[in-house]
Amino acid sequence: MVTDRSADDDAAEGAGEPPSAGGGAPPGTPAAPGERGGAGPGADVRAIGVAIPIPDPHGAFLQARRASFGDPLAHAIPTHITLLPPTEVPGQALDAIERHLREIARTERPFPIRLRGSGTFRPVSPVVFVALAEGFSGCEHVQARVLSGPLARPLPFPYHPHVTIAHHLADDVMDRAFKELAGYRADFDVWGFSLYEHGLDGVWRPRYDFVFGEGGPAPHGSLDRGGPDPDGQRSV
Repeated sequence: MVTDRSADDDAAEGAGEPPSAGGGAPPGTPAAPGERGGAGPGADVRAIGVAIPIPDPHGAFLQARRASFGDPLAHAIPTHITLLPPTEVPGQALDAIERHLREIARTERPFPIRLRGSGTFRPVSPVVFVALAEGFSGCEHVQARVLSGPLARPLPFPYHPHVTIAHHLADDVMDRAFKELAGYRADFDVWGFSLYEHGLDGVWRPRYDFVFGEGGPAPHGSLDRGGPDPDGQRSV
């Protein structure tokens, strides 16, 4: 069983952006293990997400730009395209979830993404993002497979792959982010996706990388912190 945050919280985050980290624990922050759904004090509940990491130098550049807008999430969330939004699962379900993700990655192949310009979910949701000009359907395909089996869950809005650069900031700052990234361009190939876990310090960290194809190595970058395992799953 997986537990999502409330529909309002997911909506406010722009179709899967992890929760706000500013000013303490805001509404929608995944609960710490044992604090959700009536579980006992010793219950092992994990807040996880699945996303396509944006490789450097693009990921580092966009993270720095997000920080420049004063977004408190800038250094708590590696730059990414969400596949599974923040979701709470029992700790004992992680083995099945990792097998599920490994099988998806094994049968997929890399595909190109072209990032072009900025977009926004306003006024529905206070998010400014970098838009996908190519790779949208590839993300949709992988996302649909991820949200099946042990990770099946409803979403409050249709899936819309994007790269968040500003979230829940003052309107003039959101306007500036939209304008300054309007001419942004970046091209890269998607090598796979990562499973993230939300730490008690509010930071989202990669738990494993899952490499498309036959377990070929992921490109070295900020999320590449270990050698590939024989089954294509990379411990980080």
